[in-house]
Amino acid sequence: MKCPTLVLTVAAVVLVLTGTLGLRAQSGPNDAPRYENGADLVFPADYRTWTFLGAGIGMTYEEEGGAGNGQMFSNVFVNPSSHAHFMETGAWPDGTTFMLEFRQSDSAASINQAGRFQTGLAFLEAEVKDSRFEDGWAFYQFGPGGNLRDVAPRMTGDAVEPCIKCHTEHTAVERTFVQFYPTLLEVAREKGTLKPGF
Repeated sequence: MKCPTLVLTVAAVVLVLTGTLGLRAQSGPNDAPRYENGADLVFPADYRTWTFLGAGIGMTYEEEGGAGNGQMFSNVFVNPSSHAHFMETGAWPDGTTFMLEFRQSDSAASINQAGRFQTGLAFLEAEVKDSRFEDGWAFYQFGPGGNLRDVAPRMTGDAVEPCIKCHTEHTAVERTFVQFYPTLLEVAREKGTLKPGF
């Protein structure tokens, strides 16, 4: 004969576990983008603990001789759950968040006599893949390094058109510059997700 108390206890545990798993499934990964007003991106303060994709120095969209970023470094981070998904599939899931930071550089300091190293934060931007938006992606500017916003509005209109055009025409995978991240480029080749021409 079964003990009614034991049956009720087991049933309660099953309900709690089912509810907990359901909540986890609904809430998504802990590193998913958070919004205010449905579209304004909340600053992910821990982004520097995310997966580091790569760095460049003096990179510019302008022709040779343009002003560009001079000797400024650019660093790219992506939320870890999206990186893990890309490594398995060669594609970015909804909720992928890239953080692009620009840092000043210096040389001939301390024991360094040549080359350049990174210094203060100059500017911080984000790109998010979100199927709710008309073209599936959104751009954000958190501002200059000394005055970062806690929440950044989604860029719209003329301000974002050059970004959309460039990220549509010149990126290797979806709207991302995987061609500048060697380890991801290998994955995209293996998974067959590179755009034609790459």
